Amino acid sequence: MVTKDLLRQVIYEQREQHEDLGVQRLLPLTQISNPEILVISGVRRCGKSVLMQQIKSRLSEQDYYLSFDDDRLLYFTVEDFQTLYDVFAEDFGLQHTFYLDEVQLIPGWERFVGRLYRQNNKVFVTGSNAFMLSKELGTLLTGRHLKQELFPMSFPEYMSMKGIEWGRPDFYTTEGRAKMLNIQNKYLTDGGFPQYLFTGNPRYLKELYNDIIYRDIVVRHKLPSDRQLREVAYYLASNYTHRFTYKSVSKATNVKSSDTVSDYISYMEEAYLVGVLTKYDYKVGEQLKSPKKIYFIDNGLVAQIGFGFSDNWGSRLENAVYLELRRREQEPYYFSDKGECDFIVKQGGSIVAAYQVTTSMHTTSNREREEAGLMAAMNAFNLKEGFIITQEQSEEKVLPDGRRIHILPYYRWILE
Repeated sequence: MVTKDLLRQVIYEQREQHEDLGVQRLLPLTQISNPEILVISGVRRCGKSVLMQQIKSRLSEQDYYLSFDDDRLLYFTVEDFQTLYDVFAEDFGLQHTFYLDEVQLIPGWERFVGRLYRQNNKVFVTGSNAFMLSKELGTLLTGRHLKQELFPMSFPEYMSMKGIEWGRPDFYTTEGRAKMLNIQNKYLTDGGFPQYLFTGNPRYLKELYNDIIYRDIVVRHKLPSDRQLREVAYYLASNYTHRFTYKSVSKATNVKSSDTVSDYISYMEEAYLVGVLTKYDYKVGEQLKSPKKIYFIDNGLVAQIGFGFSDNWGSRLENAVYLELRRREQEPYYFSDKGECDFIVKQGGSIVAAYQVTTSMHTTSNREREEAGLMAAMNAFNLKEGFIITQEQSEEKVLPDGRRIHILPYYRWILE
Protein backbone atom coordinates (compact mmCIF):
# COMPACT_ATOMS: atom_id res chain seq x y z
CA MET A 1 0.00 0.00 0.00
CA VAL A 2 1.37 3.43 -0.94
CA THR A 3 0.21 6.81 0.31
CA LYS A 4 -0.98 9.80 -1.69
CA ASP A 5 1.99 11.80 -0.40
CA LEU A 6 4.44 9.23 -1.76
CA LEU A 7 2.67 9.13 -5.09
CA ARG A 8 2.74 12.92 -5.33
CA GLN A 9 6.46 12.92 -4.56
CA VAL A 10 7.14 10.44 -7.35
CA ILE A 11 4.79 12.11 -9.85
CA TYR A 12 6.17 15.62 -9.37
CA GLU A 13 9.82 14.53 -9.33
CA GLN A 14 9.29 12.57 -12.54
CA ARG A 15 7.64 15.65 -14.08
CA GLU A 16 10.71 17.74 -13.24
CA GLN A 17 13.14 15.30 -14.81
CA HIS A 18 14.33 16.61 -18.16
CA GLU A 19 13.39 14.08 -20.82
CA ASP A 20 15.34 14.64 -24.02
CA LEU A 21 12.88 13.71 -26.77
CA GLY A 22 15.81 13.01 -29.09
CA VAL A 23 15.18 11.64 -32.56
CA GLN A 24 11.52 11.36 -33.50
CA ARG A 25 10.71 7.65 -33.58
CA LEU A 26 8.52 6.44 -36.40
CA LEU A 27 4.99 5.59 -35.25
CA PRO A 28 1.82 5.66 -37.37
CA LEU A 29 -0.56 8.45 -36.37
CA THR A 30 -3.43 5.97 -36.36
CA GLN A 31 -1.82 4.26 -33.39
CA ILE A 32 -2.10 7.49 -31.41
CA SER A 33 -5.59 8.57 -32.48
CA ASN A 34 -7.17 5.12 -32.28
CA PRO A 35 -9.31 4.71 -29.11
CA GLU A 36 -7.82 1.31 -28.24
CA ILE A 37 -5.14 0.87 -25.59
CA LEU A 38 -1.69 1.27 -27.17
CA VAL A 39 0.88 -1.15 -25.77
CA ILE A 40 4.49 -0.25 -26.62
CA SER A 41 6.79 -3.20 -25.98
CA GLY A 42 10.45 -3.84 -26.67
CA VAL A 43 13.84 -4.60 -25.22
CA ARG A 44 15.02 -2.66 -22.19
CA ARG A 45 16.47 0.80 -23.00
CA CYS A 46 15.48 0.82 -26.67
CA GLY A 47 13.57 4.11 -26.24
CA LYS A 48 10.06 3.12 -25.15
CA SER A 49 9.88 5.78 -22.44
CA VAL A 50 11.16 8.45 -24.82
CA LEU A 51 8.59 7.38 -27.42
CA MET A 52 5.87 7.72 -24.79
CA GLN A 53 7.14 11.23 -24.00
CA GLN A 54 7.11 12.05 -27.72
CA ILE A 55 3.50 10.88 -27.95
CA LYS A 56 2.59 12.84 -24.81
CA SER A 57 4.14 16.03 -26.19
CA ARG A 58 1.81 15.87 -29.21
CA LEU A 59 -1.41 15.58 -27.21
CA SER A 60 -3.33 18.19 -25.23
CA GLU A 61 -3.70 16.05 -22.08
CA GLN A 62 -0.27 15.32 -20.64
CA ASP A 63 -0.53 15.13 -16.84
CA TYR A 64 -1.61 11.56 -16.05
CA TYR A 65 1.88 10.08 -16.36
CA LEU A 66 3.77 7.71 -14.08
CA SER A 67 6.79 5.47 -14.56
CA PHE A 68 6.65 2.39 -12.37
CA ASP A 69 10.37 1.73 -12.83
CA ASP A 70 11.04 3.58 -9.56
CA ASP A 71 12.31 1.96 -6.37
CA ARG A 72 9.87 4.00 -4.30
CA LEU A 73 7.02 2.10 -5.96
CA LEU A 74 8.39 -1.30 -4.96
CA TYR A 75 5.31 -2.01 -2.81
CA PHE A 76 2.76 -0.58 -5.26
CA THR A 77 -0.04 -3.11 -5.80
CA VAL A 78 -3.10 -3.31 -8.00
CA GLU A 79 -5.18 -1.86 -5.13
CA ASP A 80 -3.09 1.33 -5.29
CA PHE A 81 -4.18 2.19 -8.83
CA GLN A 82 -7.37 3.81 -7.55
CA THR A 83 -5.29 5.94 -5.17
CA LEU A 84 -3.14 6.97 -8.13
CA TYR A 85 -6.27 7.85 -10.12
CA ASP A 86 -7.50 9.97 -7.19
CA VAL A 87 -4.19 11.86 -7.00
CA PHE A 88 -4.24 12.56 -10.74
CA ALA A 89 -7.79 13.91 -10.57
CA GLU A 90 -7.21 15.97 -7.42
CA ASP A 91 -4.03 17.61 -8.69
CA PHE A 92 -4.66 18.00 -12.42
CA GLY A 93 -8.42 17.91 -12.85
CA LEU A 94 -10.39 15.44 -14.91
CA GLN A 95 -8.49 14.12 -17.93
CA HIS A 96 -8.98 11.09 -20.15
CA THR A 97 -5.45 10.24 -21.32
CA PHE A 98 -3.17 8.00 -19.22
CA TYR A 99 0.54 7.25 -19.71
CA LEU A 100 1.73 4.24 -17.68
CA ASP A 101 5.42 3.49 -18.18
CA GLU A 102 6.77 -0.03 -17.40
CA VAL A 103 3.37 -0.90 -15.94
CA GLN A 104 4.13 -4.62 -16.28
CA LEU A 105 6.05 -4.38 -13.00
CA ILE A 106 2.70 -4.26 -11.18
CA PRO A 107 0.90 -7.64 -11.14
CA GLY A 108 -2.72 -7.26 -12.17
CA TRP A 109 -2.17 -3.97 -14.00
CA GLU A 110 -4.36 -5.07 -16.90
CA ARG A 111 -7.47 -4.99 -14.72
CA PHE A 112 -7.02 -1.29 -13.99
CA VAL A 113 -6.19 -0.50 -17.61
CA GLY A 114 -9.24 -2.45 -18.74
CA ARG A 115 -11.43 -0.39 -16.41
CA LEU A 116 -9.95 2.84 -17.81
CA TYR A 117 -10.75 1.68 -21.33
CA ARG A 118 -14.33 0.82 -20.43
CA GLN A 119 -14.67 4.35 -19.03
CA ASN A 120 -13.68 5.78 -22.46
CA ASN A 121 -10.14 6.78 -21.55
CA LYS A 122 -7.16 6.58 -23.92
CA VAL A 123 -4.32 4.60 -22.35
CA PHE A 124 -0.67 4.27 -23.40
CA VAL A 125 1.44 1.63 -21.65
CA THR A 126 5.00 0.35 -22.10
CA GLY A 127 6.63 -2.93 -21.08
CA SER A 128 9.78 -4.97 -21.63
CA ASN A 129 8.51 -8.54 -21.59
CA ALA A 130 6.72 -9.89 -24.64
CA PHE A 131 5.20 -12.97 -23.02
CA MET A 132 4.05 -11.21 -19.89
CA LEU A 133 2.29 -8.52 -21.89
CA SER A 134 0.72 -10.87 -24.41
CA LYS A 135 -0.50 -13.25 -21.72
CA GLU A 136 -2.16 -10.53 -19.68
CA LEU A 137 -3.53 -8.63 -22.66
CA GLY A 138 -4.89 -11.84 -24.11
CA THR A 139 -6.93 -12.62 -21.01
CA LEU A 140 -8.68 -9.35 -20.20
CA LEU A 141 -7.95 -6.92 -23.02
CA THR A 142 -8.62 -8.99 -26.13
CA GLY A 143 -9.88 -6.73 -28.92
CA ARG A 144 -9.27 -3.61 -26.85
CA HIS A 145 -5.60 -2.99 -27.52
CA LEU A 146 -3.06 -2.37 -30.26
CA LYS A 147 0.52 -3.60 -29.95
CA GLN A 148 3.52 -1.63 -31.14
CA GLU A 149 6.93 -3.31 -30.90
CA LEU A 150 9.83 -0.90 -30.63
CA PHE A 151 13.37 -1.84 -31.60
CA PRO A 152 16.69 -0.05 -31.19
CA MET A 153 17.12 2.75 -33.72
CA SER A 154 16.77 1.94 -37.40
CA PHE A 155 19.33 3.11 -39.96
CA PRO A 156 17.28 6.23 -40.93
CA GLU A 157 16.84 7.10 -37.23
CA TYR A 158 20.58 6.54 -36.69
CA MET A 159 21.38 8.96 -39.50
CA SER A 160 18.93 11.50 -38.10
CA MET A 161 20.50 11.24 -34.64
CA LYS A 162 23.97 11.77 -36.14
CA GLY A 163 22.72 14.77 -38.11
CA ILE A 164 23.58 13.15 -41.46
CA GLU A 165 21.66 14.32 -44.50
CA TRP A 166 21.33 12.30 -47.67
CA GLY A 167 19.69 12.44 -51.07
CA ARG A 168 19.17 10.15 -54.03
CA PRO A 169 22.39 11.39 -55.74
CA ASP A 170 24.27 9.70 -52.88
CA PHE A 171 23.17 6.35 -54.33
CA TYR A 172 24.89 7.00 -57.64
CA THR A 173 27.92 9.29 -57.29
CA THR A 174 31.31 7.89 -56.27
CA GLU A 175 31.58 10.32 -53.36
CA GLY A 176 28.00 9.69 -52.27
CA ARG A 177 28.32 5.91 -52.31
CA ALA A 178 31.53 6.12 -50.29
CA LYS A 179 29.78 8.32 -47.73
CA MET A 180 26.77 6.02 -47.46
CA LEU A 181 28.93 2.90 -47.19
CA ASN A 182 30.94 4.44 -44.37
CA ILE A 183 27.81 5.44 -42.44
CA GLN A 184 26.19 2.06 -43.07
CA ASN A 185 29.21 0.12 -41.80
CA LYS A 186 29.39 2.27 -38.70
CA TYR A 187 25.72 1.53 -38.03
CA LEU A 188 26.20 -2.19 -38.61
CA THR A 189 28.93 -2.07 -35.95
CA ASP A 190 27.36 0.32 -33.42
CA GLY A 191 23.78 -0.91 -33.49
CA GLY A 192 20.96 1.37 -32.40
CA PHE A 193 20.69 1.65 -28.62
CA PRO A 194 20.22 5.42 -28.16
CA GLN A 195 22.27 5.91 -25.01
CA TYR A 196 25.20 3.94 -26.37
CA LEU A 197 25.17 6.04 -29.52
CA PHE A 198 25.44 9.14 -27.34
CA THR A 199 28.26 7.83 -25.13
CA GLY A 200 30.09 5.27 -27.27
CA ASN A 201 31.02 3.50 -24.04
CA PRO A 202 30.99 -0.33 -24.43
CA ARG A 203 30.50 -0.63 -20.69
CA TYR A 204 26.95 0.68 -21.14
CA LEU A 205 26.07 -2.26 -23.40
CA LYS A 206 27.64 -4.75 -21.00
CA GLU A 207 25.64 -3.35 -18.10
CA LEU A 208 22.48 -3.36 -20.24
CA TYR A 209 23.07 -7.02 -21.07
CA ASN A 210 23.53 -7.82 -17.37
CA ASP A 211 20.26 -6.03 -16.57
CA ILE A 212 18.37 -8.01 -19.20
CA ILE A 213 19.83 -11.31 -17.97
CA TYR A 214 19.25 -10.65 -14.29
CA ARG A 215 16.18 -8.39 -14.04
CA ASP A 216 14.21 -9.60 -17.08
CA ILE A 217 15.07 -13.30 -17.00
CA VAL A 218 16.64 -14.59 -13.75
CA VAL A 219 14.34 -12.66 -11.41
CA ARG A 220 11.27 -12.99 -13.64
CA HIS A 221 11.61 -16.78 -13.92
CA LYS A 222 13.09 -17.35 -10.44
CA LEU A 223 16.19 -19.11 -11.76
CA PRO A 224 18.57 -20.35 -9.03
CA SER A 225 21.63 -19.18 -10.99
CA ASP A 226 22.50 -17.32 -14.17
CA ARG A 227 25.60 -19.37 -15.05
CA GLN A 228 24.04 -21.80 -17.54
CA LEU A 229 21.81 -19.11 -19.00
CA ARG A 230 24.86 -16.94 -19.71
CA GLU A 231 26.66 -19.90 -21.25
CA VAL A 232 23.80 -20.47 -23.68
CA ALA A 233 23.63 -16.75 -24.50
CA TYR A 234 27.41 -16.67 -25.08
CA TYR A 235 27.24 -19.62 -27.45
CA LEU A 236 24.34 -18.14 -29.41
CA ALA A 237 25.98 -14.71 -29.62
CA SER A 238 29.15 -16.36 -30.94
CA ASN A 239 27.13 -18.12 -33.65
CA TYR A 240 24.35 -15.66 -34.40
CA THR A 241 22.59 -15.87 -37.80
CA HIS A 242 23.60 -19.57 -37.92
CA ARG A 243 21.36 -22.60 -37.62
CA PHE A 244 20.99 -24.44 -34.34
CA THR A 245 18.97 -27.12 -32.61
CA TYR A 246 18.30 -27.28 -28.91
CA LYS A 247 20.28 -30.51 -28.85
CA SER A 248 23.29 -28.97 -30.61
CA VAL A 249 23.38 -26.08 -28.13
CA SER A 250 23.09 -28.53 -25.26
CA LYS A 251 26.07 -30.51 -26.57
CA ALA A 252 28.17 -27.37 -27.02
CA THR A 253 27.50 -26.09 -23.49
CA ASN A 254 27.30 -27.48 -19.99
CA VAL A 255 23.52 -27.46 -20.12
CA LYS A 256 22.75 -31.16 -20.32
CA SER A 257 19.03 -30.93 -21.08
CA SER A 258 17.83 -29.71 -24.47
CA ASP A 259 14.51 -28.84 -22.80
CA THR A 260 16.38 -26.47 -20.48
CA VAL A 261 18.09 -24.91 -23.51
CA SER A 262 14.67 -24.45 -25.10
CA ASP A 263 13.41 -22.75 -21.94
CA TYR A 264 16.41 -20.42 -21.76
CA ILE A 265 16.03 -19.35 -25.40
CA SER A 266 12.30 -18.72 -24.92
CA TYR A 267 13.13 -16.56 -21.87
CA MET A 268 15.58 -14.56 -23.99
CA GLU A 269 12.91 -14.14 -26.65
CA GLU A 270 10.42 -12.88 -24.07
CA ALA A 271 12.95 -10.27 -22.95
CA TYR A 272 13.53 -9.26 -26.61
CA LEU A 273 17.20 -10.22 -26.39
CA VAL A 274 16.99 -12.68 -29.31
CA GLY A 275 14.73 -13.61 -32.18
CA VAL A 276 14.34 -17.16 -33.46
CA LEU A 277 13.74 -17.77 -37.16
CA THR A 278 11.92 -20.93 -38.25
CA LYS A 279 12.23 -22.82 -41.52
CA TYR A 280 9.15 -22.38 -43.70
CA ASP A 281 7.19 -25.53 -44.36
CA TYR A 282 3.56 -26.15 -45.21
CA LYS A 283 3.56 -28.79 -42.46
CA VAL A 284 3.70 -27.22 -39.01
CA GLY A 285 5.26 -30.38 -37.58
CA GLU A 286 8.19 -30.08 -40.00
CA GLN A 287 8.66 -26.44 -39.03
CA LEU A 288 8.91 -27.41 -35.38
CA LYS A 289 11.41 -30.22 -36.03
CA SER A 290 13.69 -28.28 -38.39
CA PRO A 291 16.80 -26.41 -37.20
CA LYS A 292 16.23 -22.75 -36.36
CA LYS A 293 18.33 -19.63 -36.81
CA ILE A 294 19.19 -17.16 -34.06
CA TYR A 295 19.33 -13.37 -34.30
CA PHE A 296 20.05 -10.72 -31.68
CA ILE A 297 18.20 -7.51 -30.94
CA ASP A 298 21.19 -5.28 -31.73
CA ASN A 299 24.54 -5.58 -33.49
CA GLY A 300 26.37 -3.47 -30.93
CA LEU A 301 24.99 -5.52 -28.05
CA VAL A 302 25.75 -8.94 -29.53
CA ALA A 303 29.37 -7.91 -30.04
CA GLN A 304 29.68 -7.43 -26.27
CA ILE A 305 28.21 -10.85 -25.45
CA GLY A 306 29.90 -13.48 -27.60
CA PHE A 307 33.17 -14.34 -29.25
CA GLY A 308 33.34 -13.16 -32.82
CA PHE A 309 35.66 -11.82 -35.47
CA SER A 310 35.84 -8.06 -35.93
CA ASP A 311 35.28 -8.35 -39.69
CA ASN A 312 32.19 -10.57 -39.46
CA TRP A 313 30.27 -8.33 -41.85
CA GLY A 314 28.11 -11.14 -43.18
CA SER A 315 26.47 -11.83 -39.80
CA ARG A 316 26.15 -8.12 -39.01
CA LEU A 317 24.41 -7.49 -42.32
CA GLU A 318 22.06 -10.46 -42.04
CA ASN A 319 21.18 -9.60 -38.44
CA ALA A 320 20.38 -6.02 -39.48
CA VAL A 321 18.11 -7.21 -42.31
CA TYR A 322 16.25 -9.51 -39.90
CA LEU A 323 15.68 -6.62 -37.48
CA GLU A 324 14.42 -4.37 -40.28
CA LEU A 325 11.91 -6.99 -41.39
CA ARG A 326 10.69 -7.18 -37.80
CA ARG A 327 10.45 -3.38 -37.62
CA ARG A 328 8.27 -3.48 -40.72
CA GLU A 329 6.00 -5.94 -38.87
CA GLN A 330 6.65 -8.63 -41.45
CA GLU A 331 6.62 -12.36 -40.72
CA PRO A 332 9.95 -13.82 -41.87
CA TYR A 333 11.08 -17.44 -42.26
CA TYR A 334 14.09 -19.03 -43.88
CA PHE A 335 13.73 -21.27 -46.92
CA SER A 336 15.62 -24.49 -47.59
CA ASP A 337 14.59 -26.80 -50.42
CA LYS A 338 16.60 -27.23 -53.64
CA GLY A 339 18.47 -24.13 -52.50
CA GLU A 340 18.63 -21.89 -49.47
CA CYS A 341 17.24 -18.38 -49.07
CA ASP A 342 17.91 -16.30 -45.96
CA PHE A 343 14.46 -14.71 -45.63
CA ILE A 344 11.04 -15.22 -47.13
CA VAL A 345 8.11 -13.13 -45.91
CA LYS A 346 4.66 -14.50 -45.23
CA GLN A 347 1.60 -12.28 -45.50
CA GLY A 348 -1.74 -13.86 -44.79
CA GLY A 349 -1.43 -17.36 -46.21
CA SER A 350 1.06 -16.51 -48.96
CA ILE A 351 4.78 -15.89 -49.35
CA VAL A 352 5.11 -12.41 -50.84
CA ALA A 353 8.84 -11.61 -50.80
CA ALA A 354 12.27 -13.24 -50.78
CA TYR A 355 15.59 -11.78 -49.59
CA GLN A 356 19.11 -13.09 -49.84
CA VAL A 357 21.87 -11.41 -47.83
CA THR A 358 25.58 -11.43 -48.68
CA THR A 359 28.46 -9.02 -48.25
CA SER A 360 29.41 -9.19 -51.93
CA MET A 361 28.94 -11.11 -55.16
CA HIS A 362 32.31 -10.40 -56.73
CA THR A 363 33.30 -14.05 -57.08
CA THR A 364 31.55 -16.33 -59.57
CA SER A 365 30.95 -19.07 -57.01
CA ASN A 366 29.37 -16.68 -54.52
CA ARG A 367 27.16 -15.09 -57.17
CA GLU A 368 25.96 -18.47 -58.40
CA ARG A 369 25.21 -19.69 -54.87
CA GLU A 370 23.29 -16.57 -53.81
CA GLU A 371 21.29 -16.30 -57.03
CA ALA A 372 20.46 -20.02 -56.98
CA GLY A 373 19.15 -19.81 -53.41
CA LEU A 374 17.02 -16.77 -54.19
CA MET A 375 15.65 -18.26 -57.42
CA ALA A 376 14.77 -21.48 -55.61
CA ALA A 377 12.52 -19.44 -53.32
CA MET A 378 11.13 -17.39 -56.21
CA ASN A 379 10.29 -20.59 -58.12
CA ALA A 380 8.73 -22.27 -55.09
CA PHE A 381 6.38 -19.37 -54.40
CA ASN A 382 5.94 -17.95 -57.92
CA LEU A 383 7.51 -14.58 -57.07
CA LYS A 384 8.12 -12.10 -59.89
CA GLU A 385 11.04 -10.42 -58.13
CA GLY A 386 13.59 -11.09 -55.44
CA PHE A 387 16.21 -9.09 -53.54
CA ILE A 388 19.87 -9.69 -52.79
CA ILE A 389 21.03 -7.24 -50.13
CA THR A 390 24.77 -6.57 -50.14
CA GLN A 391 27.26 -4.35 -48.41
CA GLU A 392 27.86 -2.11 -51.41
CA GLN A 393 27.00 -3.74 -54.75
CA SER A 394 24.13 -2.46 -56.88
CA GLU A 395 22.74 -4.16 -59.98
CA GLU A 396 19.48 -5.06 -61.71
CA LYS A 397 19.20 -8.48 -63.33
CA VAL A 398 16.33 -9.40 -65.65
CA LEU A 399 15.79 -13.14 -66.07
CA PRO A 400 14.79 -14.63 -69.47
CA ASP A 401 11.18 -15.02 -68.29
CA GLY A 402 10.97 -11.34 -67.28
CA ARG A 403 11.39 -11.80 -63.53
CA ARG A 404 13.82 -9.48 -61.78
CA ILE A 405 16.55 -9.78 -59.20
CA HIS A 406 17.32 -6.52 -57.42
CA ILE A 407 20.87 -6.42 -56.08
CA LEU A 408 21.38 -3.41 -53.85
CA PRO A 409 23.29 -2.28 -50.76
CA TYR A 410 21.64 -2.36 -47.35
CA TYR A 411 21.50 1.44 -47.06
CA ARG A 412 19.68 1.78 -50.36
CA TRP A 413 17.19 -0.99 -49.51
CA ILE A 414 16.37 0.81 -46.26
CA LEU A 415 16.23 4.37 -47.54
CA GLU A 416 14.73 3.86 -50.98
